[in-house]
Amino acid sequence: MAAEREIRADYDRDALAVYQAYSPAIADAALAAGRFVPPFSFHRMTWIKPSFLWLMHRSNWAQKSAQERVLCVRLKRAGWEAALAQAVLTSFEPGTFAGPEQWAEQFAAARVHLQWDPERTLRGAGLPYSSIQVGLSRHVIREYVDDWIVRIEDYTPRVRKIYGLLQSGQADKAKRLLPPERVYPVRAELRARLLIEE
Repeated sequence: MAAEREIRADYDRDALAVYQAYSPAIADAALAAGRFVPPFSFHRMTWIKPSFLWLMHRSNWAQKSAQERVLCVRLKRAGWEAALAQAVLTSFEPGTFAGPEQWAEQFAAARVHLQWDPERTLRGAGLPYSSIQVGLSRHVIREYVDDWIVRIEDYTPRVRKIYGLLQSGQADKAKRLLPPERVYPVRAELRARLLIEE
């Protein structure tokens, strides 16, 4: 049984995969340039998620408007950890902050937001443990784009294949195409900040 909160991701020694769903215009420009370029916005928060199935739930398997293309963004682990080190929870949690006022003050100044949402099954049902999503504000997006990204891959064909198998009742085959996610090790000094228990 998974812990209530833990980061599960597809990662290796150097990089970690996060997923984002975009309109074709943003995805095509990013894939052609090998990095995010306009019409991607550098002025609003962008959310990155290491859980593939959570993004599938959020984008309805890339069926939602302006979320028709799924990108797998490989980030340097150093960049991912730099984001986590700056992250402030999107809601007050007793024990993590001295009080609601301290949380509100830190949240207002936060460059990176963090929230935990129920992880999802292949068919979108909620699970009793959570998946992390990290919001990068306009103050760190340039760093994300210029320094942290190793490469951007188009996962849309993979998403469509998995979805097609699911729709035709071949869940076992669909499951075999999912990215391999395992528990990501989080440094002890970051655990309290992220609400991850020892």
